[in-house]
Amino acid sequence: MNILYLLKIKSDLSYVYDDNSMRQGLEKMRSHSYTAIPVITRDGDYVGTVTEGDFLWHILRYGRASIKDQESYRVGDIVREDFMLPVRVNATDEELIEKAIKQNFVPVVDDRNKFIGIVTRQDIIRFFVEKHTENKQQSNVS
Repeated sequence: MNILYLLKIKSDLSYVYDDNSMRQGLEKMRSHSYTAIPVITRDGDYVGTVTEGDFLWHILRYGRASIKDQESYRVGDIVREDFMLPVRVNATDEELIEKAIKQNFVPVVDDRNKFIGIVTRQDIIRFFVEKHTENKQQSNVS
């Protein structure tokens, strides 16, 4: 399996910048109906992924639920270390699958840690179903 074959490229995805306000992050997630979204720097480095829960915990911690109040906080401030770590574009199938077991998508970076896209769990499963179907059809022909 080639990661590039399954990759949804950055230009086709929504993501937020680490210096976006919490309000901007919440609005982007809401407009796309996402439950998690990648966070990158303006230079394209992958910072992490934030979830609805990260936003909720932030709001509960500071007790300021107004969307207007969230303009004074930055998305980068709520990124959790060691959560949804990326794989490199040349990762093995095993590395990719191990990550996909635990999360709905796997962020992918190049050798410079630049975010290049994601691979979804759904696309990995679809790949193996198609491969299985092809193998089954070839077995029936033989």
